[in-house]
Amino acid sequence: MERKVYFVGAGPGNPKLITVLGREMLEKADLVIYAGSLVNPEVLNYTKGEKVDSYGLTLDETTKLIADAVDAGKFVVRLHSGDPSLYGSVIEQMEELKKYDIGVERVAGVSSVFASAAALGTQLTLNGVSDTLIITRPAGKTLEKDLIPELSAYNTTMAIFLGTQKIREIMDKVRCPKDTPVAVVFHASWEDEEVITGTVEDIADKVKDAGIKRSAMIIIGGVVDPKNYRRSYLYGVAQEPL
Repeated sequence: MERKVYFVGAGPGNPKLITVLGREMLEKADLVIYAGSLVNPEVLNYTKGEKVDSYGLTLDETTKLIADAVDAGKFVVRLHSGDPSLYGSVIEQMEELKKYDIGVERVAGVSSVFASAAALGTQLTLNGVSDTLIITRPAGKTLEKDLIPELSAYNTTMAIFLGTQKIREIMDKVRCPKDTPVAVVFHASWEDEEVITGTVEDIADKVKDAGIKRSAMIIIGGVVDPKNYRRSYLYGVAQEPL
């Protein structure tokens, strides 16, 4: 039997936004190791296997837990929020699993950045407004210095993960105009989803007043409040700005 663990993206929160393949993996699983409160508990209803919260476990402890289960012939799923390729720390986990001769099969998931765009009813790229999406995060425990000031100068769409607690600091150092639209989407696609919109100048105060401190996506750019965009060539000759 092949020694393998499945790294599955749980999607942004709504249990229906996990992929069909991801759900199938959960239904087969004997053991699911999930990423704590980042994963909606409702997604775990798809499995009848043992469920282990990895919050507070070290990399060595998580790896040993997977290895012991694989040694016992169990079908193991490592369940990450969103898509594992964005801030999922999957490469370091895969490297450790190699020491146990365990392979990894990845199952892509729907990222919260896309669920946030859906919540806003907008596009992340829009003809005449922004043709580029920058995904980044602020400096913190695992990142000594970020490039938010430099990246914000390009006047494109920016999606900032893991930055809600530092939103005032972020807004103080972005180089786009103070009236640039900003949205903060808390728990995109969850039942308690909340959307706050404003500008670089006032969004930090609005987020503070709402009491949102974590689990939110920050999106900066004209796509938040689309104006003066051009119709896509998909629908014929481009028209004048709307």
